[in-house]
Amino acid sequence: MGSKPKKGEYLWTGERCHILELLNSDEFPEVSISRARVEPGMTTQQHAVSVHEVYVIESGSGVMYLDDTPPREVRPGDVVSIPAHASQHIKNTGAEDLVFLCVCTPKFSQDCYTSLE
Repeated sequence: MGSKPKKGEYLWTGERCHILELLNSDEFPEVSISRARVEPGMTTQQHAVSVHEVYVIESGSGVMYLDDTPPREVRPGDVVSIPAHASQHIKNTGAEDLVFLCVCTPKFSQDCYTSLE
């Protein structure tokens, strides 16, 4: 994954997106918040996390793939609830970065993540 980013700096991940951690602290074990940025034409890695996750779309457009449900178009203001252990990935279908908040309860840690590719 690379070196630890400086505060306020995005980190390119093996998930094929940039992640900026906004809140992920032992002081708040009940929640973590990060901002993801997916470049145009890019699809994130199919994966699952062992915590409940919510995406809040801030800008751009894309298609969300969640378990066996039909793909869902997403745009700014949309909220996607992702149950723990659900298969998921998102594709940027627009000409600009797809940017969204990732809110995890309880807080995300790397051992929560499982690649499904």
